[in-house]
Amino acid sequence: MHSNVALPQSRIFYGWIVVAAAFAVVMIGFGCAYSFSSFVAPLQTEFAASRGSVSLVFSLAGFLYFGLGIISGPLADRYGARPLAVTGMLLVALGLVLAGLARTLNEVYLAYGLGVGLGAGFSYVPVMGAVQRWFTRRRGFASGLAVSGIGVGTLVVPPAAALLIDAYCWRMAYMLLGAFAAIVGVGMSLLLEDNPRKRGLSPDGLPLLTDAQPVPVSGLTVAQAVRTRPFLVLYIACTICSFGVFVPFVHLVPYAVDQGVAKTSAALLLGVIGVGSTAGRFFLGGLADRMGRPEAMLAGFIGMALALLLWAVSNSFWMLATFAFTYGVFYGGWVAVMPAVLMDYFGGRHVGGIIGALYTSVAFGTLIGPTAAGYAFDITGSYTVPILAAVASNLIAAAIVAANPRQ
Repeated sequence: MHSNVALPQSRIFYGWIVVAAAFAVVMIGFGCAYSFSSFVAPLQTEFAASRGSVSLVFSLAGFLYFGLGIISGPLADRYGARPLAVTGMLLVALGLVLAGLARTLNEVYLAYGLGVGLGAGFSYVPVMGAVQRWFTRRRGFASGLAVSGIGVGTLVVPPAAALLIDAYCWRMAYMLLGAFAAIVGVGMSLLLEDNPRKRGLSPDGLPLLTDAQPVPVSGLTVAQAVRTRPFLVLYIACTICSFGVFVPFVHLVPYAVDQGVAKTSAALLLGVIGVGSTAGRFFLGGLADRMGRPEAMLAGFIGMALALLLWAVSNSFWMLATFAFTYGVFYGGWVAVMPAVLMDYFGGRHVGGIIGALYTSVAFGTLIGPTAAGYAFDITGSYTVPILAAVASNLIAAAIVAANPRQ
C-alpha cells in the first residue's frame, strides 16, 4: 500500500526539491556574506577605518559560518536540517538589519559578524548534509547544483548591494537585504527534508520496497571519521588553502578601484566570480562523478592557484574579469565536490557532523587570511604579497592531496 503512494510522488523526485531549497538557503546566506566587498569603502569612510580593520568584519563572519558547522552538523543529524536552516536565515536577517543600525565599527563587528556568521553557519552544513542523503549515483551533480546557490548569490547580491548603496545608502542596503533573507530564506528552508524513506523512497528516487527489511543508514561516527587518514589529509589541505581562498571575496573590489576601475564595474567582478563558480559547480561537480571526486578536488586547488597568478598581474577590468571567472570555476568546483568526497569516504549516517568537523579547518584560514591581506595592504600599499601567499597556500594543499594514495 505504501509503495503505491510513493510511485506518483517519484514522478517529481522530492530530492530535487531539497536541492532547490538548499540552493536558495546558501544563495541568500553566502550572497549576503560575499556582498561585504561592496560595503568596504562606505564602512571605511563612515568610520574612518583602515582596510585591515574593516576586513576583520568579514573574517569574523567567515570564521563563524565555517566553524559553526561542528555544532550545526550534529544538531542537524539529530533534529533535521529544516529547523537549523530556519534559525540560520532569521539570524542572517537580524544581523543585516542591526548592521544597518550600527553606530560604530565594533557594532558592525557584532551585528554582521555574529548575525551573518552564525546564520550562515547554522544553515550551510545542515542543508548540504540533507542533499547528500537523497542521492547516490548523482551525488556529485546534486551537491554541485545545491552549492551553486553560493555562485548565484555571489553573482546577484554584491552588484545588487552596490546599486542599493548608490540609490539609498549603505544602511538601507543592509536593511533591505535583511528583509530579503527573512522572507525568501525562511520560506525555502521550510521545504527541506532529511530522509527519503519518509516519502516512501530510496536515494535517487527509487521506490522503497515495503516487503524489504529497513536498511539503516550506514557510516562512521564523527569521532571515528576524524581519526582516519583521509580526514586528516583533507583537514590539513583545507586549512592551508583557506588562508588564501577568500582573499578575493573581500579585496577584489577595492583592488579594482585602486587600479582605476569604476566602483559599479568593480562590484560586478564579484558577480563574475559567481558566474564562474556556478559553472564550476555544475562542470566539476558533474565531472567528478566520472573522473573521480578526489581528482576533481585536486583540480580545484591547482586551478585556484593558477588563477591567482593572473590576478597578481591584472591591471584592467577585463584582465580582472578573466581572473574572476577562472577563479570562480575552480573555487566553485572545490566547494561542490567536498561534501560528496566526505560522503564517499565516511557514509551518510553522520555526514552533517563530519562536514562540520572538516569545515572548522576553513574557519581558521578565513579568520586570518582576508584580514592579514588588508593589513598587508595598509603597510605596503600593494596586494602582491597576499596574492602570492594565496597562490602558495593552494599549491601546498594540492601537493598534500596528491601525495596521498586514493582511499
